[in-house]
Amino acid sequence: METKSKLIRVFAGSEITVNLLRHELEKEGIATNVINEFEESNFRGFSTGTPYSVDLYILDTDMDKAEPIVKAFLEVNKM
Repeated sequence: METKSKLIRVFAGSEITVNLLRHELEKEGIATNVINEFEESNFRGFSTGTPYSVDLYILDTDMDKAEPIVKAFLEVNKM
């Protein structure tokens, strides 16, 4: 029986900050998924959320590997 991986949100912030952390995770081979509801809603013709409502997700199976990277990123960037 297969177990299915789930997406876990590891960070939310501005698009620039999310992309910086995404780059750090992907350098270590951790796949990421970015969801930008603000940009998506503007594309559809209505606005919801804020420009700072960008979410960064990873697979739950990568959480142990990602946790120290996320913690270091938050410390360096004083978040």
